Amino acid sequence: MTTITHDIVAKLWNLCNVLKDDGVTYHQYVIELTYLLFLKMAKETGTENLLPEGYRWDDLEGRAATERLDFYKLLLLHLGSNGSTLVKEIFANASSSIKKPNTLSTLVTEIDKLDWYSARREGLGDVYEGLLEKNANEKKSGAGQYFTPRSLIDSMVHVMRPTLEDIIQDPAAGTGGFLIAANRYIRENSDPNTWTKKQKHKYRSNTFYGMEHVQDTHRLALMNLMLHGLEFDPQGAGIHYGDTLSPEGSALPKATLILTNPPFGSKKGGGLATRKDFTFSTSNKQFCFLQHIYAGLKPGGRAAAVFPDNVLFDSNVGKQIRTELMEKCNLHTILRLPSGIFYAQGVKTNVLFFTCGKKENGNTQEVWVYDLRANISQFGKRTQLTRKHFAEFEVAFGDDPLGSPASLTKRVDTGEQGRFRKFTREWIAERSDNLDISWLKYENEADTDAQLEPAALVQEAMAELEAALEELRGILGELAEEVEA
Repeated sequence: MTTITHDIVAKLWNLCNVLKDDGVTYHQYVIELTYLLFLKMAKETGTENLLPEGYRWDDLEGRAATERLDFYKLLLLHLGSNGSTLVKEIFANASSSIKKPNTLSTLVTEIDKLDWYSARREGLGDVYEGLLEKNANEKKSGAGQYFTPRSLIDSMVHVMRPTLEDIIQDPAAGTGGFLIAANRYIRENSDPNTWTKKQKHKYRSNTFYGMEHVQDTHRLALMNLMLHGLEFDPQGAGIHYGDTLSPEGSALPKATLILTNPPFGSKKGGGLATRKDFTFSTSNKQFCFLQHIYAGLKPGGRAAAVFPDNVLFDSNVGKQIRTELMEKCNLHTILRLPSGIFYAQGVKTNVLFFTCGKKENGNTQEVWVYDLRANISQFGKRTQLTRKHFAEFEVAFGDDPLGSPASLTKRVDTGEQGRFRKFTREWIAERSDNLDISWLKYENEADTDAQLEPAALVQEAMAELEAALEELRGILGELAEEVEA
């Protein structure tokens, strides 16, 4: 993020103080700001034709301060059913949490004051994504649940090497980070000026697909994609509002590349997924998404997906799903991620890299595991995860996104003292297909976090705080005894 972009993002984020005084939550703040920014950015980018006349930025700004809030609420209702398809999707069921007319007037005035010339030059998409990242890093917003660290996304995209020929899918799209990063990679590694008419059509209409189940998050995703130049087609490409674990998900086209970080936990109410095409029924969302991913790939298609540790070792339906995965796909690489990179869930996670086989069985012959968790500082507010932390992994992974047998022979097993090791399919079968594989000894005895059973880091933090309080009580008790003596 450039200094100018950072400055604009900071100014936008500081406006949340205005809304906080009106009782608006952090999460709702970004939604509220999205509505206003859409109107303003449509004006700045000359795309106001998407909006019906009389319901644009100047119409809002031109209202008297005392009338502006009432008009704004009418505007939100009107845009939910009028304007372009994109507008209607972003403003579907939209409502405002703002209660005081002065709050809205302050927001409109401050947004208007921003350096929009610089914002356009820097890239409105980068400004908006910076705002989403800011929100995700704010603990009180709880937005970390749909925001994957950009450094991790960029690393996954880099080793998967998307191309213009790919059909790319994210079945748990969140705010669209994976699709945007894949788009950026394609454009940086291929000159759009040389694309043929056929390639341009394919890029616009049959390259990027996604689905998001939370409507407010879906709005953010559509806004994000639009500002990065990606189109939305209600009948085709783009991020659609729906439940991937319902029949809506089976309607997504087969992909040659899936990049995703599915939600963790169980379906609401513990119910089973309503998909009829899953081999195994389970209420566990990540196991449902794993089945969706390997069933949703074309033969030869590849995937990189983030999953919590329990997907690697669950002994019930999880074991059956892992077995099917390794039969149908070549699960060639597992990246054990550091602790603390997902604030909201706080669970330990991994990236699974696999390629759909062209035959039905026996596709996984060996699994390479890269341990980026052992003896690594826990990431969080103090230590930021950056792309450089993945540099050695990317080199070890190599330049073949498919993990084909020929490319795997070029990899180097670093042994028990190293981070990258190879395990045969037979050895894994002897472990009941348990893929929770670790071998490095922890240099710091205190670093027990990485050895605990998977659990939310929030719970671990609470335990640490309780232990610290207990210790303080002990000190207080000792001090009291000394005073009495």
